[in-house]
Amino acid sequence: MLKKYVSPILTAFLYAVSTSSFAQVKTPEIKLQLVTDELTLPTAFASTKSLPNTVFVCEQEGRIRIIQSGKLAPIPFLDITSEVLKRQGYDERGLLGLAFHPDYGSNGRFYVYISVKSDGRKGVDHETEVREYTVSKASPQLAEKSSMRKVLVFDQPESNHNGGDLKFGADRFLYISSGDGGGGGDKHGEHGNGQSLNTLLGKILRIDVNKAPYAIPADNPFKNTANARPEIYAYGLRNPWRMSFDRQTNQLFAGEVGQNKYEEVDIITKGGNYGWRSIEGLHSFNAEDQKPEKPISPIFEYAHPEGLSITGGFVYRGKAIPGLVGKYVFGDMMGPVWLLAKGTDNTWNREKLSISRDPGYWHVYSFGEDTSGELYVLTRLLEQEKGAVYKLIP
Repeated sequence: MLKKYVSPILTAFLYAVSTSSFAQVKTPEIKLQLVTDELTLPTAFASTKSLPNTVFVCEQEGRIRIIQSGKLAPIPFLDITSEVLKRQGYDERGLLGLAFHPDYGSNGRFYVYISVKSDGRKGVDHETEVREYTVSKASPQLAEKSSMRKVLVFDQPESNHNGGDLKFGADRFLYISSGDGGGGGDKHGEHGNGQSLNTLLGKILRIDVNKAPYAIPADNPFKNTANARPEIYAYGLRNPWRMSFDRQTNQLFAGEVGQNKYEEVDIITKGGNYGWRSIEGLHSFNAEDQKPEKPISPIFEYAHPEGLSITGGFVYRGKAIPGLVGKYVFGDMMGPVWLLAKGTDNTWNREKLSISRDPGYWHVYSFGEDTSGELYVLTRLLEQEKGAVYKLIP
């Protein structure tokens, strides 16, 4: 049964900690409002301007759920559980990303990022597919499964570090986050997948989905580079699990999951090299690798065990909480939620979002933004498959 309330246990407030790692600033009070706790392994959240009172949540096993006016629809918008790779215990594979075409209101097209079974080739654990579907003409509450079109397919050598996010930019191109292929230390080839321009792994990709199967934007940075994949927009990444555009500045933020010591937040720029596997955060990772000539440093990093796996979020541009406007809200899978505020010297300072919460529901897996710019947190119940969505409110 769907419950919608503000729990006293889930009352949150922002505060500045008097240490060198947190900015000493006055921050507003907020609360977390439970939207639904009837989800299974939620991974991603999307909205479309053509449906202002509706949001969509992906479940890892292959379902897209609709939440309309705060109520969870009983029937999935799309159910492709029979096609998505079956989980094996804790698993990073599955239905990982969702994005609606900018013209969804007229063309009904949307895109998913999924893990599917490989054909058994040596060195391939599974395949990533970016697929296009369209909404059913008979019902806006259902997708048309038969409309499926494969847009982009590429191999994944390991089960982890899949990336998996999809976002449309103001340029109307589709941006895709891809991990380095998994394992540990990006031990793929001479310098790893992150630094290789002839693989789609360890990258942010950018494609034009308005032409079948897709086209390369004219200004993609490596379109005319020999032996480079023209889809690449930025490289040198390990596992950019969640990314988002600031709807005001159009800057692309990515939460970059680190190896053993550091997590980082990056602002992604065209042609940028973010250093992996030579660099983790601001620090040397593989001393045998030659350091990239001009690596782009993160705007923020934090060390383990303060967190273990960053969950990228959004720059808040809503109206409900004025004190959050312009601040980047993000977290860590192990529970902390933070803000980054840009200072007058263009540096980013961290503020802690301290949450008094139900101790069960707090693996922070993703964040979401609705059409009004209000933010949501997707969490999972510890040691179980249940998941919940909370909305940030004043």
